[in-house]
Amino acid sequence: MELKRTDCRADIDARGVVTLTLARAEKHNALSGAMVRELDELLRWAGEQPGVRALIVRAEGKHFSAGADLADMQKMAVADRQENLDDATRLAKLLRRLDTFSRPTLAVVQGAAFGGAVGLCCCCDSVIAGPRASFCLSEAKLGLAASVISPYVVRALGPRRARHAVLTAETLDAATALRDGLAHEVADDLEAAAARWTTHVLAGAPGAQAAVKELVQRIHGHPVDDELIRETALLIAELRGRPEGREGLAAFFAKRPPVWAEPKE
Repeated sequence: MELKRTDCRADIDARGVVTLTLARAEKHNALSGAMVRELDELLRWAGEQPGVRALIVRAEGKHFSAGADLADMQKMAVADRQENLDDATRLAKLLRRLDTFSRPTLAVVQGAAFGGAVGLCCCCDSVIAGPRASFCLSEAKLGLAASVISPYVVRALGPRRARHAVLTAETLDAATALRDGLAHEVADDLEAAAARWTTHVLAGAPGAQAAVKELVQRIHGHPVDDELIRETALLIAELRGRPEGREGLAAFFAKRPPVWAEPKE
């Protein structure tokens, strides 16, 4: 099944893997206001599909995304405050939808990922970059700030590296992105690397993956106190009693794949 829009598209395969593709290669996949709306719509569609297991965000053309569309930014420079606020809020909601997507998410990055595109990467659970990929938080050079994407960038890089990245607007190559935690793998063959990632995540139980993604969101920065100990103990106790937990243990002892990992025709 495929859903097409002007600047992007989404499809889901028989395994439940959704591929969300930025398809504005002639503009280096710059994130126009229209494209942000389309991406948000397609993400909502992806989350509503029965049997969805994973989401891969990728792009056509030489570059992943040049970030914000400068023609749109020029229009916003003369727009009133409310128009600017509405435009920024749409991007913020898109990022939150991607960040809270209940299934494992992967960004596959070739070429440049600038500005808001770095935010998209930081909202994904995993990032695989090509050897010539580059990342830049370039907003300061334009008299702007990486504000809407900042919660995700700071979480991914940590405050010290994030401050360096946004203040210098330095372009990070793939090796530096890997070192700093912005990317999780640098691969010459992006297709093969994405296929390996997909194999790994499809081996996991979808309900457990959704639960642990939500848990990570809640416990980030939370002190290890009685409340946190109780919450984590309750979760594992609940997961053990769910059908997935019982099936996973039964499959392990029977030396067979669990039902969710069985290949689909």
